[in-house]
Amino acid sequence: MKVSHVKNYPTKHFIDNYELSKEEIQDILSTIVQLKEAAHQNAIPQLLKGATLAMIFEEPSTRTRVSFETAMAELGGHGLYLKPGEIHFGSHEAIRDTAKVLSSMCDGIMLRTEEHELVLNLAEHATVPVFNAMTYYIHPTQGLADVLTMMEHLPEGKTLEDSQIVFVGDSGENGIMAMEHAHLAASLGLKYTIASPKKYTISQAEIDKVNMKMALTGGTLTVTEEVEEAVKQADFIIPDVWYYYGYEDEKEERTAAFYPRYQLNMEMLNIAPDHCKALHCLPANREVEITSEVLDHPTRSLVFQEAENRLHVQRGLLAWYLYPRLKRANDQTKSYYEGKMRAFLDQRLS
Repeated sequence: MKVSHVKNYPTKHFIDNYELSKEEIQDILSTIVQLKEAAHQNAIPQLLKGATLAMIFEEPSTRTRVSFETAMAELGGHGLYLKPGEIHFGSHEAIRDTAKVLSSMCDGIMLRTEEHELVLNLAEHATVPVFNAMTYYIHPTQGLADVLTMMEHLPEGKTLEDSQIVFVGDSGENGIMAMEHAHLAASLGLKYTIASPKKYTISQAEIDKVNMKMALTGGTLTVTEEVEEAVKQADFIIPDVWYYYGYEDEKEERTAAFYPRYQLNMEMLNIAPDHCKALHCLPANREVEITSEVLDHPTRSLVFQEAENRLHVQRGLLAWYLYPRLKRANDQTKSYYEGKMRAFLDQRLS
């Protein structure tokens, strides 16, 4: 699997949590938490009044679209939904041209796509912040939502750095969430274990990349096939789907590799400590990688709190990246131009 790095772009983009420092991620999380508190009081500040976010979706989405569009509206801005067939993107117009046009009309660009290189290409030519809303490599907005959820449900007496985070399932070329949590764990210095069948495990190149940053942040990465041993001390267990869009022909082979040993069911959850919680990024294949009994468990599942946190994360990310760039005129300047334009238009109408 390719190991992708973000270039040192002139504009600050949100592409990969691996490229952020621990302090940057903590500042973003603090922004998210403060705006979540404001939301609970129905007092979200209009930080992005008049701003527009171009939202390009080449892949289907529920949580990502709803959360980004709602967050922009709550902050006083507007999310512009764009999909293939409605805009020229890549096939009928060069990415660099689309990037330049959207940068001249919008305050930010969000992209959900399959190829990670498309996000990097868009970011290279955009002059406004680009938000990676998931590629088939990583899912950084979901990763932050997972971290926020874990922070809100830490075991008694533990910090996030003390907690044992265990991923079970596909961590190979299509292991999007396994890779995402590895990148976040590297940046934040967390204890992270991946339990996967040998055929669907993380590449050595990615292991080396993650370990390189963990050497600086104090995190640890453990990779194993022994899922039962991996979850014994888990504070949080995170599965993901076993097959993806475009890989339906591998469904039977993949299911045979993962089921039943890597399914997050109550038997697996009960191997872990009583306080251990289950997460899932959704959409989930019930009774496949996770059972309904776990997914809907009233005390052991955090899945739907995790889903709600997508909205709070997008709100914080948008404020963090867009607010400092917005031009804000004082009342005197606004009054001057309003008077000038009213006089001009009134004169033409008379």
